[in-house]
Amino acid sequence: MTKSELVEKLLSENSVLTRKDSEMVVDIVFDSMRNALKNGEKVEIRGFGSFTIRERSSREARNPKNGQVVNIPSKKTPFFKTGKELRERVNNS
Repeated sequence: MTKSELVEKLLSENSVLTRKDSEMVVDIVFDSMRNALKNGEKVEIRGFGSFTIRERSSREARNPKNGQVVNIPSKKTPFFKTGKELRERVNNS
């Protein structure tokens, strides 16, 4: 599902909202999630899953073209862990 499909779904299930309002609601939710993760907070949606930030340590790798050793710096990456209800729905469908 894409962001625009999510807006369409919101529109179809709520006749009070306009397209602009629906887009604003989706943008606010995603922006709030981005800001929370940026600030190192955990985002948890009950029944769906949780988003956290994981620190990846620096490491050495090889360039596949020439075999030269390349240093990869440490970085933070988002991590998603599915909730129990979502896992069960996916496995039982």
